[in-house]
This record gives sequence, structure tokens and C-alpha cells, in this order.
Amino acid sequence: MAHHSRLDAYRERVVGGPLIPTLLRLGAPPMLSQLLNLMYGVLNSLWLSLYSEVAVAVPRQVFPVQMLFTSVINALNTAGTSLVSQYVGARMYGEVRREASRLFTAAAGAGACCFAAFFALRPLVFTHVVATPPEIYGHVMSYTAVSAFNVMLSSMVLSLTTVLNALGETRLPSLINLAGVLVNTSLDPLFILGLGGVPRLGPLGSALTDTIGLTLSLALLALLFRRRFAEVRPGFTRDFSPAWVKLVARVGGPVAAMSALNSSAFMVQLRLVNSFGVEVAQAYAIGFIVLDIADAALWGLSGSIAVIVGQLLGAGEGERARRSAVLGSLFVSSLVAASSLALHPIRGHVVRVFTSNPRVVAESMRFLDTILLGLPFFAFFMCGFSAARGAGRTAAVTAINVGRLWLLRVGASYVLATWVGWGPMGLWAGILLSNLAGALLMAAWLTLADWARPVIGELNAR
Repeated sequence: MAHHSRLDAYRERVVGGPLIPTLLRLGAPPMLSQLLNLMYGVLNSLWLSLYSEVAVAVPRQVFPVQMLFTSVINALNTAGTSLVSQYVGARMYGEVRREASRLFTAAAGAGACCFAAFFALRPLVFTHVVATPPEIYGHVMSYTAVSAFNVMLSSMVLSLTTVLNALGETRLPSLINLAGVLVNTSLDPLFILGLGGVPRLGPLGSALTDTIGLTLSLALLALLFRRRFAEVRPGFTRDFSPAWVKLVARVGGPVAAMSALNSSAFMVQLRLVNSFGVEVAQAYAIGFIVLDIADAALWGLSGSIAVIVGQLLGAGEGERARRSAVLGSLFVSSLVAASSLALHPIRGHVVRVFTSNPRVVAESMRFLDTILLGLPFFAFFMCGFSAARGAGRTAAVTAINVGRLWLLRVGASYVLATWVGWGPMGLWAGILLSNLAGALLMAAWLTLADWARPVIGELNAR
């Protein structure tokens, strides 16, 4: 009973609390954690640029490919968020533990499969699909040899974090992430630049420090469940009913398809970027470093919308869930707009931290002058998608996302860059158009579609 009282207290703070304070309370720890991750990413890019200016482009080459191999993991965590949060909202705590174990077991198995596939296929992908510039191909191969293994570790870390966040506990997993980030930050210059007697490993060293940080996070999360949340502690299970598989496929299937199609779109776009040479590839990577600074609030706060919506739907408060999704999305996108405005005047100084090449600086500035305009719209879209995750209604928003990426981010970019003759500027304009269209369509779905209904009732009925 004491354990249930603790879970009830978490639930009441989400279901019974006012929207914005609840959003900030749930979102502030992940947002601070994301800022620390951002700090690590910026420093990581700085160490890579000191190792070699072209090496800064390596992680951005890998990102869309890694997204393809983690699409199933994203789907499982989406289903886990909606099911666990809705069961908490409905006070069905026995089902929470069952769902936590199912999620952890499925994530571990999927992570192992993704690791094997990514490792085996990476030479084919980076040679023939992405067409990585030869100046950085060797670095990409060594980096992905380790980052493929990190996919498996990350899948287990994310599944445990998903369960805790769905309960309404975001502070402790954020502190655990902080510990991992601090380890990464302290080891990065040693492994990348070869300081303190460690061999000079470059991008490979960056991937190895990620392995160490993820291993620490996994161990601390397991300890947290054992000490504080023993009543819902996940374990390995074979309890996968046909009804559960069917519901997870319906909730997570569109997300898996979206992640795979998103990754494919990003790889096609990356191939277009690479076709203009390594300097444009550098500008693309540096530009996204700056964008990550501008939208740091998004990745911390948007996940809280999924938790709030899921618990409200589980508690039977559909209209309040819809209102929370719309207002929460507007609030977060306003914060991103403010950060974009604050960053715009100093964008040139940030870019010059990572490159002294005037052509790369100029292209990075053109990238940022275009993309920063649409960043608040991208934030609104992602917050709406988070609401869909909490509700377990992902099919329509997946269709919106796939359409905006393939028709605008890829299609319009190709036309503007090649047929119209805008070159790289055409690629940046296509990204802007995709963000604008995505936000408008998401606003229509949030306000007009019949999505504010829980999915756990369907599983219980079966």
C-alpha cells in the first residue's frame, strides 16, 4: 500500500495539477539534462574540430543512418509511454509493472538485433547510400564500429527512462543522465586528442566515451528501480500476449515506419548535401550544432506533454488532455522562438568556434539564416507528435510527418537545389518549408481530430 501511495502521489501531481506548472515541473529536469547533453555535444564537436576540421562532420553523417536502425526501438518506447502513463492515470498499478517488463525485454531484444544489423551493413550504407565524402569515410567506419554497439545499450537505457517518465518521475533519471554526461565530458578530450597518455583516437574515441557513459547510466537506473520503485521494477519476461503485440503494433507501428522513412529522407538529403562537397557537409553539421542550442527547451519539455496527455486520458479527462496538448505545444514553441531570437545575433561567433574556413562559415550562416526562422514551427510539430504518443494515436501524425519530409524536405529541396539552381540554399529552403507545413497540419489535427481517447481499454477488453 505504501508503494501504491507513492505512485498515487506522482499521479495526483500530474492529473490534478495546473498545466504550465506541471509541464515545467516534469520538463525542467529533462530540459536541464538536455542542456548538459547539448554542452557535451558542443564540446565533443570542438574536440573533433581540434583533431581535424573535417572530423566535426562525422556524427552528422551517422545520425540519420542510426535512426533507421533504431526505428523499432522508437516504436516500442512510444507504445510504452502511452500504455504506462495511461495505466498510471487509471490507477492500474499492477499493469504498470507488467508493461514495464514487457517494454524492457522487447527493447533489449530489439537493441541487440539493431546492433548486429547496423554493424554488418554500415560499409554498404555509407559507401553507396549516403556517399560519405572520402575525406571522412575512414573516421565514419571507426566511429560506427563502436556506436553500433551503443545502440543496444541506449535501447535499454531509454526503456527504463521511459517507464520512470511515464510514472511522472523525471528528476532522478535526469540526474543519472547528468552522471553519464559528466563522465563523457571529462573523458572526451583524453580519448579524442590523446591526452593523459591515452592514444589519439579521434571520432573513435568519442564513440568509446559514449559506451562508458551509457554503461554507467544503465547500472544507475537498475539501482534506482531496485531501491525506490521495486513495485514496478522491470525484469525479463515472456508475457507477450497476442492482444499486447497487436496494440503495440498499432500504436508503435506507425512510429517505426515514420522513423525508417524519416531516416531514409535524411539520408537522401545528406546525399544531396554531400554532393556539394565536404565544405557544405561541414556547414550542414555546424549549422545543426547551433540549432541544437536554440531548441534545447524543446527536447526537454515536449516529452512531458506525452506524460500529461497519457495520464489525463487514463483518468478519463479527454477534453482536458486535448486542451493541454494545444496549450503545451504553443508554450514550448514560444520558448524555442525566444531562444532562436536570442541566438541569431551571435550565430556567427558560434560558427567560427568550429571552423576557420571562410567558405564553410558563409554557408553555415546561410543555413542558419534560413532554418532559424522555422524552428518554432518545428517545435510545435514535435510537441503535437508527443501528445499523439501519449494518446497512442500515431497513424495520422506519422502520415503528416512522412509527407512533409518526402514532399518538401527532400522533394522541394532537390527541385530548388538542382532544377532551379539555388545549390545548397535550395536544400535549406526545403527544410524551412517542411517545418512550416508540418506545424500547420499538426495544429489542425490537435484541434479537429478525434484522438483524445485512451487505448488501454482496448487491451483490457481483449
